[in-house]
Amino acid sequence: MDKPKVNLSFTLIAALVGFMIAIQFQTVKKPVERDTRDVWQLREALLKEKELQSNLLSEIRSNEEKLSAYESKREQSKEQALKDTLQELKAEAGLTEIKGPGITLLIEPVIEDVKLGTPVKNSVSPELLKRLLNELNMYEAKYVAIDGQRVINTTVIRDINGETKIDGHAIKGLPIEIKVGVEDTNTAEKLSNQMKVSKARDEFFSESLRLTVSSSNPTITIPAYDHSIRVMYMEPIKEGGDS
Repeated sequence: MDKPKVNLSFTLIAALVGFMIAIQFQTVKKPVERDTRDVWQLREALLKEKELQSNLLSEIRSNEEKLSAYESKREQSKEQALKDTLQELKAEAGLTEIKGPGITLLIEPVIEDVKLGTPVKNSVSPELLKRLLNELNMYEAKYVAIDGQRVINTTVIRDINGETKIDGHAIKGLPIEIKVGVEDTNTAEKLSNQMKVSKARDEFFSESLRLTVSSSNPTITIPAYDHSIRVMYMEPIKEGGDS
């Protein structure tokens, strides 16, 4: 091999080695950012991400099933597909009665306080009910009825003139029965066990109220929502136009 070619090869190899050393130097130069969160924070973040992923997968699966159903039913009966969809939407909105697995909660005054001279508690605050609902939703509750009143996404629980009201329905005394429906019997049993050791029971007891949790039941009845649902910011599409 002649000398010019040897010099050219040596120059290329030297340039390549220099380039690789520069890249390695830049990589080492940049400090690694450490994650300062503790183990519980990381677990909580991981659980939230898993829950989000599970919800997204469930929604995708549901939409895929609906699309498949639409395609098969289109050949058979478009009218039936629309009826089924309407019924499904009504169920999701809480406008139909639900029968299935679940548990029953009972809110009643602590009788022991009467012996100590404390007045009997005969009401429950909106804040306690809201915290209880949040905990039930966290444990996969799907359908809820409080004192015979179906709770849906637009339900309002508030204090009006000293009375706790659920969408205008006044809770005037105790005990109060809360029915909670879930997806299947396994979830019902799990929910029952979780609520029996829930912090909600301590919160109610601190307010002189007892929260009793039943065992899982294969069949409970959740009534339909019986109030008018106000639809805001929506208008029907005019035929032959965009709006």
